[in-house]
Amino acid sequence: MFQTIQSVVYIALVVDDYDEAIDFYTKKLDFTLLEDSYQEEQDKRWVVVAPPGTLGTAILLAKASKTEQLPFVGNQTGGRVFLFLGTDDFWRDYNKMIEKGIKFEREPQEQPYGIVAVFKDLYGNLWDLIQFKTDHPMSKRIT
Repeated sequence: MFQTIQSVVYIALVVDDYDEAIDFYTKKLDFTLLEDSYQEEQDKRWVVVAPPGTLGTAILLAKASKTEQLPFVGNQTGGRVFLFLGTDDFWRDYNKMIEKGIKFEREPQEQPYGIVAVFKDLYGNLWDLIQFKTDHPMSKRIT
């Protein structure tokens, strides 16, 4: 299917337009494009992007029919996917995203687990930009 990268967990995200999605994640959010390949026998394009500053997560962008989308989106309200982007410097990345035109649905808030703000991608998926507190188990995934 696509080359597996050690210690990377893939999150599948259904997209309408690959090129638009690649631009959004790489130009607006500074994700790294790990793979962009076409599998002729299945007529599938595999696009994998990874958030900056993390080794633990990558996103597989895929087109799918309504039935095929169900495993991706689950039973979330409105069929949205809820994801998070971890950072080791919340205010740096928050301000960079604001400069690039990202509008936040929920402004930065202190939570028991760290600082969090919520934004939408171009497909209406909700993302949490999070800097976990140093004693939180998830903080060890952010490098």
